[in-house]
Amino acid sequence: MRPYYEILQEHVFTEKLSLLKEKLNVYCFRVPRDANKIEIGRAVEEAFELKNKVLHVNTVNVKGKTKRRGRHVYTTSSYKKAVVTLVKGAVIDAVEEA
Repeated sequence: MRPYYEILQEHVFTEKLSLLKEKLNVYCFRVPRDANKIEIGRAVEEAFELKNKVLHVNTVNVKGKTKRRGRHVYTTSSYKKAVVTLVKGAVIDAVEEA
């Protein structure tokens, strides 16, 4: 198993996710494309010192978008994000401060 700092690359924060966090206790992270749900769940528990608090892990492969700037066309990079649901009452303090 890889260390948690290789799996959890960054916290994804959007307006939609902030509403989900309030209602369903959901957090979202950008992860490597080859990471699986079991690794992601264990990495969240290890990184934020939660003991068996991860309820669900859902993953989404986000395809890069085609963009233009003048006559130049380029594609943004594709990535994978993980939506992690925690048990009711569990909180990730490091993400709350950001």
